[in-house]
Amino acid sequence: MAERDRLEVDVLFVGAGPASLAGAIRLGQLAKAAGRELEILVIEKGGEIGNHGISGLVLDPRALDELLPDWKASAPIDAPVGSDEMWFLTAGGKIKAPITPPPLNNHGKFVASLQRLTKWMGEKAEEAGAQVFPAFPGQELLWDGDRVIGVRTGDKGLDHDGNPKPNYEPGADLIAKVVVLGEGPRGTLAKQAIPRLGLDNDSEPQVYAAGVKELWQCPPGTVTAGSVIHTLGYPLPPETFGGGFIYAMAGDVLDVGQVTGLDYKNPTTDPHNELQRLKEHPAVRKMLEGAKLIRYGAKAIPEGGLFAMPRLYSDGLLLIGDTGGFLNGMRLKGVHLAMKSGMLAAETIWDAIAAERFDAAQLAGFDRRFRDSWAYTELESARNFHQGFQNGLLPGMVNAALATVTGGAGFGYINKLPGEHGYERMVKAGYRPKETPRAKIDNALTFDKLTDVFNSGTIHEEDQPCHLKVSDTNVCRDRCTVEYGNPCQYFCPAQVYEPMFEKNEAGAVEGRLQINFTNCVHCKTCDIADPYQIITWVPPQGGEGPVYTGM
Repeated sequence: MAERDRLEVDVLFVGAGPASLAGAIRLGQLAKAAGRELEILVIEKGGEIGNHGISGLVLDPRALDELLPDWKASAPIDAPVGSDEMWFLTAGGKIKAPITPPPLNNHGKFVASLQRLTKWMGEKAEEAGAQVFPAFPGQELLWDGDRVIGVRTGDKGLDHDGNPKPNYEPGADLIAKVVVLGEGPRGTLAKQAIPRLGLDNDSEPQVYAAGVKELWQCPPGTVTAGSVIHTLGYPLPPETFGGGFIYAMAGDVLDVGQVTGLDYKNPTTDPHNELQRLKEHPAVRKMLEGAKLIRYGAKAIPEGGLFAMPRLYSDGLLLIGDTGGFLNGMRLKGVHLAMKSGMLAAETIWDAIAAERFDAAQLAGFDRRFRDSWAYTELESARNFHQGFQNGLLPGMVNAALATVTGGAGFGYINKLPGEHGYERMVKAGYRPKETPRAKIDNALTFDKLTDVFNSGTIHEEDQPCHLKVSDTNVCRDRCTVEYGNPCQYFCPAQVYEPMFEKNEAGAVEGRLQINFTNCVHCKTCDIADPYQIITWVPPQGGEGPVYTGM
């Protein structure tokens, strides 16, 4: 194979989301103020900056106000929030909360598209002196002992067996004094570093939810941009964490989404199906009359909170954004925390450069900065939020109310509520378990997964190695079929996994697992929710995946 290029930089940010881009901007600002040249590199797996950015985004501008005080002059914000509503949905009706819970009071916030916001931030990072390279997925960490020294990017031009094709291009080795992982939730490189370095040894298990979202173009004049609605109850059963959201964007567009906790018990729980069922509710159906589906996407969300965050630093390494668990589940917000984490990382790196030290003791300044910041205060106030829902919706709501008046303690009082990995809560239901209720697909209001995948803009070349690594498909056939009924066919919101298993006359299970990797929308749900933890998501060749325009 061809020799790999090697590039040395001062700082390497992996993943061009709001955390990394804010970090690159802040570091560039510090270098410019000191009159010093720094090599700052940001790499991103998407084909363009923003392509993989998706969020039900109501933006708290606190971090952006600090980073770029004049941001309102050019940032692509849809509208200020003009109204907040909370609905509790039954199967056929709704109860509107008389007051908006304080954590969901969005006065002074803004509805926006994360895709457009990150694209704009990428331009600002380049203006600050960073190099921002799309279509460069981080595939493997480079080590010197237990010190991270760089990242190897993914090869291009391999066939499905891993052999070079005529257009083969080997990935590059990017060497840096500090590698900053802002890959989003369940990042490929973070998944390599955290167990090797024991970064989660003192943490509660991280728990996740799957956010599934569609954009709808409504008739002209029917949408008041800036209205925000959150829902609880239907379509989820009381024992499953989650809720819906409907955000009114500019141009008569509605964001309609459903968040489903990946610590559900029923193995047939299907986050995509729950979104379709949400739209069947009379109150939501009415809002979508005459509207047309224009985009679809899905993303995992780290919901564990403060106590589930790993140690954020090691020799040559920092973790930021969703990779580090910077998300406030109580407020349903993480973008401002991601930005702040990147800014704090940049300030820590600047001190390390001045000291010419990049070991864990020096980079521990990141943790100290975090604990002294408003980001820590905010996360502390929501520290037991998700854990309160482990026994169902009502106890979770009571805990959240208590947390609001106890500074985040809730049922945990001064200490913390224990958590567990979501996949550990899935109940073995036997061969072909009883399915959760299914939406009626009409291809006008409700859509099957393949139609929604088409609307995600996802593109992958078929002749390349499958980027969804199942370590032992015999487990899928011999155990998962019998014990759980193959939940991968349900939890994947893109119909990637197609179990082709049947019992023969002797009662043995035969067949194979079909993996339709070209459908993948890069949400990481499979890596998280698989009850045997034998699925590993890695990036496909650079530039591929969804195109989340306007998401």
